[in-house]
Amino acid sequence: MNEQQLAEAIQNAIAAMRATKPRALLRAVGYQLDDEQDVDVDESTVVEMLVRPDLNYAPRMAVHMALTVWDAAADPEWAADTASRSIERRNRIYDVLKLNDETRTALTATFPIALGRDVILAAQAPWDPWYTASRQAAHDFYWNAYRGVLESKTPAWEPEALANLDVATTAIIGRLADPTRAESYQTKGLVVGYVQSGKTANFTGIVAKAIDAGYRLIIVLTGTIELLRGQTQRRLDMELVGEENILGGRDRDDPDAIRDLDYFGTGDKDLEAGKFLSHGIDINRQPDVPGIKRLTTMEKGYRRLKLGLDALDFARTGELRNPAKPVYDPENLFGVDARIAVMLKNTTALKAIIRDLQDIQANLGEIPVLIIDDEADQASINTRDTYNPNSSGFRERTAINKLIGELLKKLPRAQYLAYTATPYANVFASPAEATDVFPKDFIINLEPATSYLGAKAFHDLEPLPLGAAKTPANSNERAFVRDLRAVDDDAERLELRAAVDAFVLAGAIKKWRASKGVPGDFRHHTMLVHSSARQADHLLLAEMVRAVWSEAGYSMPTGLARLRKLFEDDFRDVTTSRTWGSSVELPEAFDDLIPHVGAAVDAIVATGDPVVIVNGSKDSDYQAMNFQVGPYWRVMVGGTKLSRGFTVEGLTVSYFRRRATAASTLMQMGRWFGYRPGYQDLVRLYIAREVVSGNRPYDMYEAFTSIVKDEEDFRDQIRRYSQMTVDGMPLITPKDLPPFVFWSLNWLPPVAANQRYNARLTAAGSPGKLTDLRRLSPIPGPDHLQRLERVATWLDASKHMQLPRDNGNSYDARVSIVQATEVLQAFKSFHWDGEVGPSLGYIENAVEKLNLVDDFAVIFPDVGTPATIGGHELSLVKRTYRIERKEFITRDSHLDPVLVNLGQEPNSDGTSPTPLLYDEPEIWDANGRRAALLVEFANLEPDGSIPMTGEKVAPLFTFVMPGKTAAAGRPALQVFDRARPNDIVVAAD
Repeated sequence: MNEQQLAEAIQNAIAAMRATKPRALLRAVGYQLDDEQDVDVDESTVVEMLVRPDLNYAPRMAVHMALTVWDAAADPEWAADTASRSIERRNRIYDVLKLNDETRTALTATFPIALGRDVILAAQAPWDPWYTASRQAAHDFYWNAYRGVLESKTPAWEPEALANLDVATTAIIGRLADPTRAESYQTKGLVVGYVQSGKTANFTGIVAKAIDAGYRLIIVLTGTIELLRGQTQRRLDMELVGEENILGGRDRDDPDAIRDLDYFGTGDKDLEAGKFLSHGIDINRQPDVPGIKRLTTMEKGYRRLKLGLDALDFARTGELRNPAKPVYDPENLFGVDARIAVMLKNTTALKAIIRDLQDIQANLGEIPVLIIDDEADQASINTRDTYNPNSSGFRERTAINKLIGELLKKLPRAQYLAYTATPYANVFASPAEATDVFPKDFIINLEPATSYLGAKAFHDLEPLPLGAAKTPANSNERAFVRDLRAVDDDAERLELRAAVDAFVLAGAIKKWRASKGVPGDFRHHTMLVHSSARQADHLLLAEMVRAVWSEAGYSMPTGLARLRKLFEDDFRDVTTSRTWGSSVELPEAFDDLIPHVGAAVDAIVATGDPVVIVNGSKDSDYQAMNFQVGPYWRVMVGGTKLSRGFTVEGLTVSYFRRRATAASTLMQMGRWFGYRPGYQDLVRLYIAREVVSGNRPYDMYEAFTSIVKDEEDFRDQIRRYSQMTVDGMPLITPKDLPPFVFWSLNWLPPVAANQRYNARLTAAGSPGKLTDLRRLSPIPGPDHLQRLERVATWLDASKHMQLPRDNGNSYDARVSIVQATEVLQAFKSFHWDGEVGPSLGYIENAVEKLNLVDDFAVIFPDVGTPATIGGHELSLVKRTYRIERKEFITRDSHLDPVLVNLGQEPNSDGTSPTPLLYDEPEIWDANGRRAALLVEFANLEPDGSIPMTGEKVAPLFTFVMPGKTAAAGRPALQVFDRARPNDIVVAAD
């Protein structure tokens, strides 16, 4: 519902409430009433109708949708400056509708405010808010059609999810350039979703609204494998393009006309069942509704059009109402058909469309184009360090990245919209290269629906209360995750059998639920086995699965006994431990499942083989894995072909042993993420806890936990930077300061090395660990004097103390307590003779971003030669300078215990964890918010004589952060401008 319709609905509702006409109220929210229906009821009766428990009751759904859209609307005139998704906004809606208190209470209880978290980090100029309510209302044919598809799905989309999709797609379209704009402008944006979370639904909505808005060439880049391209093509054809556009004027009842037409000529089961969108009108006879011409089909990706070039050419087809005006002129634009191409990201396809665009007669500068890059961190990113500091240009880029750049050059009105769940490589793209794909204009973070089972659903990101045992009720790991720890073949076969047992049992439960009419998607049932990228390994693993299956004996007492135990000890505990909703039920006893075990086994071996290998070696494997032909119940063995983008329908059990070399790769392997309507309690992940590589074991579950945390922190950066100033301007833009990418496991970088050459480590450190800041020049100079004068103010305010050494003795020192912000500002003002950004980033995160440190105990040891320089009493030491490391090294290790001690967490009673500082209450901080800083003064006189000026004294620093600052010191990467390599990038709010 757009703003104009919203305004009309509100006005109708106002009139209805004033006249106490419930019929008008119901009509206002989209419910069609028979004219003869008796509606002579009061407001309370209407509310009773709307809040009834039947979730499929049409008026109830309409009210839910209307309230959710109104709640989330960005800034409508009627909202009186209330914030979206706030109680103030909801109260404003009630005020406009003139509802009484009883009605307000009932509606709020039944339809609570949806706390959507989609946020956008965006640049301002030259963007202007062109995508207004009136603009949306004037052309909304394809969006309304697509929304109708989602509303009619089984199960149907919840109103909250639909409203969130509406709001998110509106925000994204609004950030693209106005397709009717006289001046051409390219927007580049990034949409960050979650793995298997509905990114395709979002960009299908984007395509629908883009066509409505006036974009006339849609190019969808779908990854590097035909399997995914075909799946995406089918999804768009089925849910957006629709039967009429696929037929293109052909007679569907003429066998000769449709013989070579996909879906119609292939006996597609979903088409025959009426599951394809039908617009119900002759689109060619609708002057304000553009047709959609498909440049690709389900079976064929993009190829040179040759004699069919007219399909792409706006100038040759006679579509322009006024040829004297450009295509983008509204007089022409809304009468021109849209073209859509769903393409592989390979050189053949990209070169083909570039060549065809060169050959058409239409002026490419007049065509509004939308390029959607799905799985945009794959292939699209330049993986070659192109910057040449010895010239003014850039070296040759990688092939796909270069071709996308050429496409953008040829289409000055093209908008580039990247979609991915693992966006690290995208934000590492070069912001200095205008033709690259860096998201200079905006980054939007999409939140999935509440029913999404994502990485957070399989991991315990928050610690349990002290002493609490993990149970299926309080631990996601305990509920869904099963360990794989086998060290020999026999043990591995037993673990594999346990996973296959879970697959069969879950299938039996699905069959039972379907027989009982429990709502859910039980058509498909799959298990994914993933342990290697090598095809030879897939063959061996498939044979092992077949051997395990043949020996499982699911029709024998032994096999049924295993399933009974699994049901009673595992599945029943998990299902009964939580509130899953009305769609989750279990039989009272395992015996009720036995007939359904046989049905599940029959479905799994329906083709004669329970296993299918999907790795690109045989096209027949992909044909066998056609989820549209009919129910698909198989164990799927594969690797890369199933680890990115492709949706494995009905996936319930995953068996995962593979190690990855980058966090983005590992996350994309998580095919077990997604929506599991009606069987979310049955999902199981069998994952290796000790994958040995190079004589080193790797815990893959802990690796996933780590990257889940890093991913959430990355999204938090987007949320932080998405804030606006009071005048509506962004605090920061993607081009100015891209979000941080965190790197918690040293063996698992966020992306491969060739995707992060533009990145710099901006924060790194560990609490309780001594970190040196000694990258200073050994040459006397004014920088040393500036540092000395700054720290001397702390020295002058210090107190003499005796501090313990680690050998039981003590040493003389002077100690000052200095505010942490002052120490940080001093460090940031110093010139360093080398990279210290990660250490300063750690301190800044802890002090300013996370507010974990109040002050520093600054310690000046009196262990060297006394000297008075510039009026300050110093203790000078001789320190070695290592040229190859560009830093001073060595210090008196006997001084370390005090520093380390200050970096430890206090005991529960606030005392020091070790006795070293019991006698130094002025240093010890019982709250654990004090850091420690050791300052030594290095004598730069080569002969060791006492220097006469501060320019010959180098203050050397060693710091320790307290225990609670662990999060602030996690390694973080950030892109930087290759043309300004000396800029130190530090986190900033």
